Amino acid sequence: MEPLELTLLYLAAAVLGVAACRWARLPAILGYLVVGVLIEPHTLGWAVGQDAEGIKHLAEYGVVFLMFVIGLEFNLPKLHAMRQHVFGLGLAQVLGTMAVVTGGALLLAWLLPQHWPMSWQGALALGGALAMSSTAIVVKMMSDRLELESEHGQRVIGVLLLQDLAVVPLLVLIPALGSSPENLLAELTVAGLKAVGLITILLWGGQRVMRWWLTLVARRRSQELFVLNLLLMTLGLAWLTEQAGLSLGLGAFICGMLIAETEFKYQVEAEIRPFHDVLLGLFFITIGMLLDWRLVLLQWPVVLILLALILLLKLAVVTGMAALLGASAGTALRTGLYLAQAGEFGFVLLTLSNRQGLLAPELFNPILAAMVVSMLATPFIILGSNRIVLRLVASEWMLQSLHVTRIARQSMDAAGHVLICGYGRSGQAMARLLRQQKIPFIALDIDPDRVRLAAAAGDSVVFGDAATTAALVAAGLGRASTVALTYLDPPSVLKALAAIRAHAPKVPVIVRTQTDRDLDKLRAAGATEVVPEGLEGALILAGHALALSGTPVRRVARLVQEQREQRYGMLRGFFPGATDDASADPMEEMRLGVFTVPASMAGQALGDMLVQLGELRAISLRLPTGTPATPENEIVLQGGEVLLLSGRPEALARAEQALAT
Repeated sequence: MEPLELTLLYLAAAVLGVAACRWARLPAILGYLVVGVLIEPHTLGWAVGQDAEGIKHLAEYGVVFLMFVIGLEFNLPKLHAMRQHVFGLGLAQVLGTMAVVTGGALLLAWLLPQHWPMSWQGALALGGALAMSSTAIVVKMMSDRLELESEHGQRVIGVLLLQDLAVVPLLVLIPALGSSPENLLAELTVAGLKAVGLITILLWGGQRVMRWWLTLVARRRSQELFVLNLLLMTLGLAWLTEQAGLSLGLGAFICGMLIAETEFKYQVEAEIRPFHDVLLGLFFITIGMLLDWRLVLLQWPVVLILLALILLLKLAVVTGMAALLGASAGTALRTGLYLAQAGEFGFVLLTLSNRQGLLAPELFNPILAAMVVSMLATPFIILGSNRIVLRLVASEWMLQSLHVTRIARQSMDAAGHVLICGYGRSGQAMARLLRQQKIPFIALDIDPDRVRLAAAAGDSVVFGDAATTAALVAAGLGRASTVALTYLDPPSVLKALAAIRAHAPKVPVIVRTQTDRDLDKLRAAGATEVVPEGLEGALILAGHALALSGTPVRRVARLVQEQREQRYGMLRGFFPGATDDASADPMEEMRLGVFTVPASMAGQALGDMLVQLGELRAISLRLPTGTPATPENEIVLQGGEVLLLSGRPEALARAEQALAT
């Protein structure tokens, strides 16, 4: 194939793979890996020749930008806040896994020297690769399941943070392990001194230089210049560390750390994201291309044994370490299940080890296959984690019962109270107002630190998931006067509404939402009132603008109240554009359309015309003279009026066709 044809093939395959994963609610990384397996030389035979090698070299820059983003997200306050989980459980997990894998690999090499040829350098490199877990898959799954703030979620995030940091010394260690045995100690010493010296020099004066230079570039007010400068700095520092005998990724990581301490961090993160995503996708495609499925079929018992060893060893290490550091049996087992798989950084370290000659060629493919399959199995392991824990941990039922009992004990004497689901900023603001009016309330929240601090301050807050029926009932749902769902997560809110309506159909429910996109869906699910933050903000802004322009305050208050009484009708919907959120379902959105009334409609009442068009609402009307008028149903059209209509896309399309004919 020509280079352009091969590039188009890769992009088309990546689009199809990622689209399939999005449809199946799986991380995109799995789609890239499957695409790589399909187009590799031993399957469809498309990824062959010198051009495919060029794509592989291009994909290596995906690792550079991955390390850059990790450095950009690295900050001392975050590490300090989670230091117990990061430097406690995280460090224990990485060192423990490396020790177990290294010892096990050496034991196999001693017992089966013909089938498992491996030196201690290769065993140590393999231990570093298998110590990594998949940040992309695990964090996405926990975010979808609202578990980031749970007890096991905090431990998982802490371990993943330490794994990201551990990649940096491993990128220095593995190339040194590839040197000759007699020069190994010298190579390790030189590599360590180079890394420490270079990092010290860059961090000592680099931050001031980086801030000065980025400020100078930003003053030119050119986005193109800013992006070019960003690429130059990232690749330049990566080249500098490579010239020093270290890895490309280390320089990119340092560049991200330097920018993370400046005020340009968030702009840089937004600008670099497209390069990071595309190149990293190419990297995972090339990882899939390395996998020879024919050898996997021939060695399938070895692959299955390695897969079981990876999952069971990491599960045992993480679960044991978490239990030793004070986690309950259920929390420790959940943490182990979430971190048992291989990770994207593991592929980076494994390919680097293979390039340095630390792994025998006949071992590389089965290990890679086991790592890929472990990542493919991760979503299913996480989805079944609760059932696994309940089956294996006898005390988990008792702990959940005690948890529900604690909630019920606190709400036992409450009646006519407000049940606040979610004790973030909105929930706390509501609680303060209720407290001032001496109205009782009970709040549920899934952030253990927030619950602990609020309870210590005397607030009536308990740990519990509002999307579960047991927590709602224990918090006195049947005796509550009102329920307020204050958090912004539509799937969880809909689940909570279903539980509330099943057990307390007459209790009014107030729901907070960010926009009016899910307004009708939430009302249909049982919400008594839905408060869109965006629309409320628009009303407040409009009120301030009217007041500052000289409109009497009483009239402003009346106008704003009228808009609320119309249930935000004038502000519902939006004009579609090219920058709309691609994740939104266009059939679920209310849109706005502008139409000119044809002369054939002259003499007809506006209300009759709307009935003919169907499922549309008149928002505003401008007469042919340009004068605005109230869009009342009784107004008689003359032809030439400009109407602003609100409705669903299909209804607006029908109206456009009807008015045109």
